[in-house]
Amino acid sequence: MAYIKHLFDRNFLEYASYVIKDRAIPDLEDGLKPVQRRILHTLFEKDDGKFHKVANVVGECMKYHPHGDASIYSALVVIANKDLFIDRQGNFGNIYTGDEASASRYIECKATSLAKDIFYNPKLTDMEDSYDSRNKEPVLFPAKIPVVLVMGAEGIAVGMSTKILPHNAVEVLEAEIACLSGKKFELYPDFPTGGFVDVSDYRDGNGKVLVRAKLDTSDPKRILITELPFGSTTESLINSVEAAARAGRLKIQGISDFTTDKVEIEVKLARGVYAQETVDALFAFTECEQSISVNLLVIKDDLPEVMTVTDVVKHHAKQLVKILTRELELEKKELGEKLHLRTLERIFIEERIYKDIEKMKTAKGVEDAIIAGFRPFMKEIGVRGVTHEDVEHLLRIPIRRISLYDINRAREEMQQIHARIKEINGHLKNITSYSIGFLEGIITKIRANEEVGRGERKTRVGAFDKIDVKEVVKRDVELKYDRKTGYLGTNVSGQKVAEVSPFDRILAIRKNGMYSVTDLPEKAFVGGDAWWIGVADKEALSKTIFTIIYKEKESGFPCIKRCVIEGWIMNKDYFLVSDGAVILHVDTRSKFIFTVKYVPRPRIKVLSEDFKAQSYNVRGLKAGGVRLANKEAAGVITGKKKEDER
Repeated sequence: MAYIKHLFDRNFLEYASYVIKDRAIPDLEDGLKPVQRRILHTLFEKDDGKFHKVANVVGECMKYHPHGDASIYSALVVIANKDLFIDRQGNFGNIYTGDEASASRYIECKATSLAKDIFYNPKLTDMEDSYDSRNKEPVLFPAKIPVVLVMGAEGIAVGMSTKILPHNAVEVLEAEIACLSGKKFELYPDFPTGGFVDVSDYRDGNGKVLVRAKLDTSDPKRILITELPFGSTTESLINSVEAAARAGRLKIQGISDFTTDKVEIEVKLARGVYAQETVDALFAFTECEQSISVNLLVIKDDLPEVMTVTDVVKHHAKQLVKILTRELELEKKELGEKLHLRTLERIFIEERIYKDIEKMKTAKGVEDAIIAGFRPFMKEIGVRGVTHEDVEHLLRIPIRRISLYDINRAREEMQQIHARIKEINGHLKNITSYSIGFLEGIITKIRANEEVGRGERKTRVGAFDKIDVKEVVKRDVELKYDRKTGYLGTNVSGQKVAEVSPFDRILAIRKNGMYSVTDLPEKAFVGGDAWWIGVADKEALSKTIFTIIYKEKESGFPCIKRCVIEGWIMNKDYFLVSDGAVILHVDTRSKFIFTVKYVPRPRIKVLSEDFKAQSYNVRGLKAGGVRLANKEAAGVITGKKKEDER
């Protein structure tokens, strides 16, 4: 058994780790999940400037992704609809209506230039074996911007989940520039569907936001929904409005969807109902307003970690400096290598060193002759000297190139290399300024080309007025109670006990002193002669004192208990008095006088006695009552005239 438990524990941990790292949670470094990274890698490999059939891209990507074509296709469509890293052609669905994309054989895509600028650098990308060891795929892309904030992410792993909202690409880059400049910055979500967002509880990416649709109420008899809250489609929003109307929360005549490339949902109001008085109900009971909880969980250094938006920006600001430094140093090294070879070629051809090998009969003799020919020019060549590889490179120069060698052109090329190396050295000395310049260039590209990202903010930030659902819904439903049959509800023929809303909860104190709280019933049995029926409003009940006058089970002595009903579990029965006690009266007045009548007994001269309810303290619900007298009670009379007797 111990071995089996160990086996299950180990397998579960391995599975959980795999799901967290390799499927559901994006990595901080490039902001991508593995399937997204494999899709972009495939597009970079296939890139020839033309569009590719999505079906072909999916097929190629299956070399790297072991979970089938469906997950690749759906992930590709999601990335493409972000309008950032994949350029699309054809029907990729509609983010407003929720319509699905066409089949993969009908649509085409390619990597955008922005994707290449941000991700693509094979010389700096660490590669690893694919799942079948037949190919190489990137471990992580050296991403130059915080992609996880720009794209957003959502994923459910084992024991943890992530919900990262998308942010405006330009604002993210400006925040990174501010971070590199040592200035303060703030970042708030921006959604492709527009709308409004309340970020008062955003807590830097780990709180929640309220999102709202944009409503046009200029016509008093209709409401136009022109922008959607994040997470909704026109179909889901219309369904929520229709459901609210069926439940009686809204009074509308009809709803129509005219959405094309822009959202336009028309809500026609019922007769006697006007736009301004319906807006709050739309926000309260439909998807026109939603609360979204966020959790910025990413993979950092191979481990899941909850971070803040500020932390992510700071991390990527440092990462950008490192990546650009590596790129510049790599370019400098390559230019140095190129300059060295061009110098050797120039000397080899100008000084006719190739003539020295004509008499040589062995490969070693050829190599020695070339090296010897370069000795007078070692100051120009530098400390690196001439290696075996250099000799092999010179020997591969074709005769045609030697005969057509242009000395001036070669010198001009070498001057350009020197100038570029000097420029790189300047960038390395001022790497922060160079990094800022790079980000500013990306911002210019985004703003100049609508196809590679969103430039202008679409979602407006502001604080929302809190909507009290109880105030929005009118209490115009009659709650009735039939004392003879004991039934309570809206579909009962009896005496009206209260006017309620469809969302009120009802508190009923039964004849035996048992009480419970339920949703508004159409018809429910609570028993005859219930003591009290009303709305279970916690705020109102916290100020209501219940006075229960009862007699004990065995002795029949009268007792009083005063308490407040503040909390409950729905549909659970509670007792106000001990089992078997007989309730004589229940009252909610804070001050009143009542008379207890006693059962006539020998030697009992006083058969009634007056008491003031307010003379007794309010106690807890579970506390016992206070005995009023050591005489058997017959009944109670309350009120000024003392006529109500039970």
